[in-house]
Order: sequence, then structure tokens, then C-alpha cells
Amino acid sequence: MQEAEDFRQESRALYALLKPVDNSRFAEKTQFNNWAINDVLQHLHFWNDMARFQIEDEALLQTRLKELMESGSKLRQFESATLGDLGGNALLDAWEVGFERMADLFAQADPKRRLIWAGPSMSARSSVTARLMETWAHGQEIYDHLGVERENTDRIRGIVVLGVNTFGWIYKARKEEPPEKMPKLELTAPSGEVWRFGEDYAGGLIVGSAAEFCQVVTQTRNIADTRLMVRGDIAKDWMSKAQCFAGPPITPPKPGARFRQTA
Repeated sequence: MQEAEDFRQESRALYALLKPVDNSRFAEKTQFNNWAINDVLQHLHFWNDMARFQIEDEALLQTRLKELMESGSKLRQFESATLGDLGGNALLDAWEVGFERMADLFAQADPKRRLIWAGPSMSARSSVTARLMETWAHGQEIYDHLGVERENTDRIRGIVVLGVNTFGWIYKARKEEPPEKMPKLELTAPSGEVWRFGEDYAGGLIVGSAAEFCQVVTQTRNIADTRLMVRGDIAKDWMSKAQCFAGPPITPPKPGARFRQTA
């Protein structure tokens, strides 16, 4: 399954970025919710394991989910308690072993296989694509914090598709009536290929970098901090509230709040 390999390669890119970083820097805070690099890696490691249990051990997955729901703890508290004192280079290496193991499992899975989850069941393809999106999105605060410009590849297409597929959902999550049609997208991939979604209509048009579109739908950038061309009321409204990850509606970062630090 190509999506599993895309997840693996995105994880490896983040691992390569962090491997030479001094152990002391993992406690430094990023621009995302005051999370340290350790917090980011614990979060990714915990949910990669949960995704792995979808295939390897459904009973353990259900037990963990029940413990989480009944704990009364905030999500990060529960993740940290589960992983103990794991941090720094030891956490980085444990996360690497985990993502490689998970990628191997999903690479051999039937993409259409239904897997249990906290909410409705999902396909194996959807599950590993969600892990790709989480890795890419949370990786952004690490790239930003370390002052490194990310080199994207066309594996971000899965994130673009998640952004497209969640167009109607973001309105329903806010108890608003979704527009009948999604605005047209003309996005330039890292390879230079143009990815098109939707069709021409008065609702609008979004043109520009596929990577910047991913930044907006994962809420790692405000639309004002990108060079995306956005025309039409519906297109502008969508980009002001876009969210391709599960959970309650989240307000995007304010203009200028997320940016690449000076190295």
C-alpha cells in the first residue's frame, strides 16, 4: 500500500532531522500549544502504536481506548503516563522502531480492510493516511523550531486528499449547513505536477502550492501567511476554518503565530 510507504518516508525524514540534535533540545518548547519536541514525539509514538494495534491486537486497542476515556486525564497527560519517562534520544529511537513496524504492517494490509477506532471504523488506507498527516503536521512545529526549511515531496498528496474530503465535515462539526459544492482547487505539487479537484463555479477558486494548502488544512499556518490565491466567498470561508484532523472544531493559528525560526 503506497500510503504506508509515504508514511514511512515522512517519518524517516523527521527522524533524520532530529537524529543529530542534542538531547537537551528535546525539552525546548515549540510554537504549537507550548509543546516541547518530547511532547510531539510522545504523541506521534503513542498513536502510531494505537494504529498498529488496529491490526495486531484489537483487544489491547479497545482496552487502551477505554482506559483513556475513563481516566479523566487530558490526552497529553495520558500519553505521557503510558510512555513513562521516555524522552530525548531514547524516545526518538523508540519512535523510529515503532513507525517502521507500523509501516511494515500496513504495507501488507488490504487497503479496504475495516479497522476499529475510537469513533466509526475506518479503512486501513484511511488509518495510515491519517498517521501520515499527523506526522507531517506535527513535524512542522519541529522544522519551524529548528529553523529548517522542509523539503516536501509528492507524498503530501494524501494530506491534500484529506483536506478535500473534510470540506463538508468542517461545516457539520460547527453545526452549519455545508455548501453544495467545494471550490475548485489547482495546486502545484512539489514535483511541479498540477493537482486539480472540484469544478468551476461561483463558490470560488484556490490556486497555489499544494504544500501551503496542506499547511492551512492541518492548521500549521494561517491562510494569511501563505501565497495561496483564494477567490470567492465560499473558498475564503473554507480557508478561514479548514481542519482535516478529527475532533471538535479548532480555530486556526492567528496570522504570524506560526513561522520558521531563524536557525
